[in-house]
This record gives sequence, C-alpha cells and structure tokens, in this order.
Amino acid sequence: MSEEGLHIGQVIRREVIRKGIKVPWLAQQLGCHRNNVYLIFSRQWIDTNTLMKLAQILDYDFFADLSRSYRERQGQPGEYINGVGES
Repeated sequence: MSEEGLHIGQVIRREVIRKGIKVPWLAQQLGCHRNNVYLIFSRQWIDTNTLMKLAQILDYDFFADLSRSYRERQGQPGEYINGVGES
C-alpha cells in the first residue's frame, strides 16, 4: 500500500478480474460506457454512491477494505465493530 492509502480503482479491477467479469457487462450494469469503467480502475478515490453500486454488483465489501486501510494508517490494527475494538 502506498503512503496515499488504498488505491480503490486497483481493488475494484482486481475483483473484476478475479470474478471473470467482462468490462462491457459491468458498464451495462452501471449504466455507463465501458471507457468509464476503465477510468474507475485508474482512480485512487471514488464517490461512495458509485462504490456502493459496485459493491452490490460485484458482491464485494469495498468499504471493509477502506476501513482496514484507514485503521492501518492510524496504527490501529485488529478488527473493529461499530468503532469498538475487540480484544
């Protein structure tokens, strides 16, 4: 992970590849042109509405990855539920 944090576009791309999903199909599900999907892959940051749509389409919790990345950057390892650390 870079100093800037998690590159969400790369995480999305990895999940698309892992699931064997074709970019034109994903673009259709998102209601956009396939070029926009490639732009998503190149982005380090993405708006939460689009990320929620992608999470639903791909059945993957990108928000958990972002939360984990945030905790690591804050020096807070471990699992957190509703902001409370488990021992």
